[in-house]
Amino acid sequence: MSRYGPRIAALERRAERDREAFDPAAATVEDGRQYLRDGAGQAIWLYVEARTGGRMVPFSESELTALRTSMNGWLELYARCHGVELEAEFTVREAAEVLLETRNVFHTAQLLTRVPER
Repeated sequence: MSRYGPRIAALERRAERDREAFDPAAATVEDGRQYLRDGAGQAIWLYVEARTGGRMVPFSESELTALRTSMNGWLELYARCHGVELEAEFTVREAAEVLLETRNVFHTAQLLTRVPER
């Protein structure tokens, strides 16, 4: 387990709670933005933090899976807040590359998910 293990585990637990508590009838676009700010963006940034500045922190397979599953879960909730059913299957690396290009988690989510359509 990397030194990021506890943070990854906390993100994983929060993603699960968010999925369980999600109510599509009450979901708003602002809720979707919150899933990006407090969820997917945090997961992507953790990966960026661990892989930049000459560090290249090695993640275990279970850590990468937890990060990917959590991030994709939040991206799915974001899309559902826009009325779109989506099965997100992005890697954290590809999301990190888009985030580093856009410098904005909202643009990153839109480019990855195509939600909302431009």
